[in-house]
Parts: sequence; C-alpha cells; structure tokens
Amino acid sequence: MFKSGFVNIVGRPNVGKSTLVNTLIGENVSITTFKPQTTRHRILGIINEENYQIVISDTPGYVHDPSYRMHEKMNSFVMTSFEDADIMILVTDRDDQYDKEHRLIQKLNSLSCPVFLAINKVDLIDDETLLFLITKWKDLLSFKECIPISALKGMNTDKLLTLVKENLPEGPVYFPEDQLSDRTERFFVSEIIREQIFLQYREEIPYSCDVSVESFKDEETIVRIEAYI
Repeated sequence: MFKSGFVNIVGRPNVGKSTLVNTLIGENVSITTFKPQTTRHRILGIINEENYQIVISDTPGYVHDPSYRMHEKMNSFVMTSFEDADIMILVTDRDDQYDKEHRLIQKLNSLSCPVFLAINKVDLIDDETLLFLITKWKDLLSFKECIPISALKGMNTDKLLTLVKENLPEGPVYFPEDQLSDRTERFFVSEIIREQIFLQYREEIPYSCDVSVESFKDEETIVRIEAYI
C-alpha cells in the first residue's frame, strides 16, 4: 500500500514554521531569518520513501489584522493551504495569543482531516509553562495530537514525522521521486540572496526588498548569477 498526502503547516509569523519544514525534510527548502514573515510564498518540500510520499507545505505567517497588500496576499497563500490538506499542523509558541474567534482557529476547527498542534521552542520553557499551554489549547482547538517540539534543535520532530506517516491516506505519487520541491533553481537562488540581505544588513534595508534573478548560467567551473535587488 502506497501512502501520500499534503501536510500543510500554518501559524503566525516567526513561530518556526520554516525551520520545522527544513528539519522534517532534511534540506533547506525555506529560508529562515530573524525577521517575521520572511516566507512570502507557499513552498512545497517533498519527502520520498519506498512506501510513501509526503508533500509538506510551508506558508507565510498569518497576520490577523493585515496592514498592507503584501500581508493580504500572504494571508491568501495561507488560506489556500486549507483546500488541499490531508493533514494540517499548527505551529505555535508560548507568545501566541489566539481566541476561538481567530480565523485560523475557526478554519482549523472546521476541518475533517487530522490536525496536529506543534508547540515549538519548548527548550526555552519549563514543564509548568508547557502544561499550562497544553491545557489552554485543549479549550481552543480540536487537535488529534499535541507534540511539544524544538524545531531548531530537532526535539520531538521525529515523533511528529512518525505521526504524519501514520495518518497519511492512501494516494498516488504526486511528484517524481528525485524532486525535492515544486520551486525552480532560480527561485531558490533569489531566496538565498534575500536571506543573506536580511542576515548581513539587518535593519539597514527595508523589509519589502525583493530579488529578481535575470541570468543563471551553470558553467563548467562556476555558476554565474545576475540578480537585481
């Protein structure tokens, strides 16, 4: 029996969604920086094994009250992830402030597919705080499993991946077995450049900066890239 499915990860900005995606896949398919909403697109990462294929979707951080068109566009990417989900994972941390009227909570509670709650950054909190968070979430969200994790340190991420495998439906192969993502090389080049802009220059550049790769030539001894920022 072959199992496959779309596992879509959502949450507010800067809770560690992209770090979790990279940890689960074992490759850096999403850039990560200190800036909230570094992820601007919905990015698919693919795990291929003999008996299953997991398509993991990284999404931008959801902004409850968007102030800019870019926020609204990124929120729309989050909402589309509900349409094809076989499994949903909500990533949260101790700083999250949700209520039952929050749109993400309402959408998650309306789903028929399994919903997992991943409480991230548990390496930074004590057991008493973790117990408080789990109790709070039981009143907010109808989740199938709650998994305390540290995406950065890989704590319990293997347990989360096992739960995903166990709950995958039977399905076809959606992507070739040697494909790691739905994105092109040019996209990853532009994202790596944007990541380094944020990491190297921090507050010196506007958050809204974008990178356009105009030329990408893979020559014998060097890759020549021309990009505009």
